[in-house]
Amino acid sequence: MAEKRNKIKKLKAVDFFCCAGGVTNGFVKAGIKVLGGIDIEAAYKETYEKNNKGAKFIQADIAKLSPRSLHKKLGIKKNMDDLIFVGCSPCQYYSNIQTDKTKSKKGRLLLEDFKRFVAYYNPGYIFIENVPGLDTKESSPLARFKNFLSRKGYVFDEDVVNAAEYNVPQNRKRYVLLATRLHNSIAVPKGNPEKIKTVRKTISSLKVIPAGHRDRSDRKHWAGGLEEINLKRIQHTSKNGGTRLDWKDDPELQLKCYIGKDHTFSDVYGRMHWDLPAPTITTKFHSISNGRFGHPEQDRALSLREGALLQSFSPSYKFYCDSIAIIARMIGNAVPPELAKWIGKSFLKNYQNGAI
Repeated sequence: MAEKRNKIKKLKAVDFFCCAGGVTNGFVKAGIKVLGGIDIEAAYKETYEKNNKGAKFIQADIAKLSPRSLHKKLGIKKNMDDLIFVGCSPCQYYSNIQTDKTKSKKGRLLLEDFKRFVAYYNPGYIFIENVPGLDTKESSPLARFKNFLSRKGYVFDEDVVNAAEYNVPQNRKRYVLLATRLHNSIAVPKGNPEKIKTVRKTISSLKVIPAGHRDRSDRKHWAGGLEEINLKRIQHTSKNGGTRLDWKDDPELQLKCYIGKDHTFSDVYGRMHWDLPAPTITTKFHSISNGRFGHPEQDRALSLREGALLQSFSPSYKFYCDSIAIIARMIGNAVPPELAKWIGKSFLKNYQNGAI
């Protein structure tokens, strides 16, 4: 009788758009068995599988993948109550950041493709994470997806959360949706705004390196190189939070596109603050010209390892690739593992105890 009472209900998951394994790693830490991840980028396979033992990487275009094939590849079946489908697609098209949307237009359809798998397998739980703009744009597939969930008998909760309140040393606002068909309610877990990690606490112990540094260590504490003019710019940017306004009146350093536009893209070429969370880590965090990605003190942009730590990947998480740009994309596109861990624990509580 005691043995039956102490039996803990387990959950399994399939991580669609898994990238290098941010959600997978966080779910595993929460106590969820991740069966596998699916992504179109073959370059992510080694990093995903070697860091997440037992999870199988499926390299595939989800638009062309048959839902039925996952039964053979991962052993899942229809109507599994203990199964979570994760659909955190890279959908910059709906971002509030004003950038060229051409390359990401195809991403508008990824939620529709994910919906095919939900319709076929009818899993017990669903997790969606994306940029906040996804839930506000007219004609967004999100509205259709939520209507679909309701018709299928799911209940859901949604919110825009800041990863900084979930043990991630980074201000990263994201739209989150959790759904279940097992209980009458489910809730996006609340974070802890009183317990915020800073840049200093996260990366200050790493060794000092120059711009362009690449060593043989598997930690990937590598930094992008800087042209001479950009090296001068970062050298003239005040330590600990300085901006490009520090050199706006220097005719050699000022960029023509920013003359008279002090408040336009004010973060580019800026340094991070030691005692604040980092800004949102994007796929271009290794470049000072793409945001406030300058090291608080050293004359360079963040290293790959620093970016990974600020995304809450553990120091032991290894990235198996020789391309700085590809690794930066792995890191910047990831759902922070600590945020995923928080979500995973919330699913487990719901599954074990009913509605929470």
